[in-house]
Amino acid sequence: MSGCGCEVEIRDAAQRRVLYWLLGINAAMFLAEFGVGWIADSTALIADSLDMLADAIVYGLGLYAVGRSAVEKARAARVSGWFQMGLGVLILADIARRAVFGSEPVSALMMGMGAVALVANVTCLALIRAHREGEVHMRASWIFSANDVIANLGVILGGLLVWWLGSRWPDLLIGAVVAVFVLRGAGRILAEARAEQAAAASSCRASGCGGP
Repeated sequence: MSGCGCEVEIRDAAQRRVLYWLLGINAAMFLAEFGVGWIADSTALIADSLDMLADAIVYGLGLYAVGRSAVEKARAARVSGWFQMGLGVLILADIARRAVFGSEPVSALMMGMGAVALVANVTCLALIRAHREGEVHMRASWIFSANDVIANLGVILGGLLVWWLGSRWPDLLIGAVVAVFVLRGAGRILAEARAEQAAAASSCRASGCGGP
């Protein structure tokens, strides 16, 4: 059956199935974690929930990119990178607001919700693992899922420190760390998307697809 194109179809179907799962998990976790973060008055949980939202957008754009040209896939990755960058800035703004006006994070809710989010993101990481060296939109999904696992561990640690020290500052610190991970991941994806677009443009010029 070589040359029938079925390998591409199978690969695209597998990517689409994985991305649907990732989109559903992250959208559900965004709603749950944001709600608990609001009740718990926790910057770390709210930051992590916004990271979940950014990931859901990434996976939605990844679904758009499946089966499309390399240029369109790179464009989808670039959009997701800029969106993630914007959310990182919003997280830092919320941290600054809470640092000035105060907050009273609930450590038990932080640790409990952080553990639930960790399970969700480890599941996402297992789902995307087989595609981690694939095309740019799938590499974006792998990077964001890996960052999320680290962020979840940070939220759990932050809740433990809030309880142990009786201070809100660990929550703010972990929120800032999550924001840094969000911004760093966004920067990596934007860099890869630029490189992918440049390679696609070079290939197009070499083949003469842009015309004389």
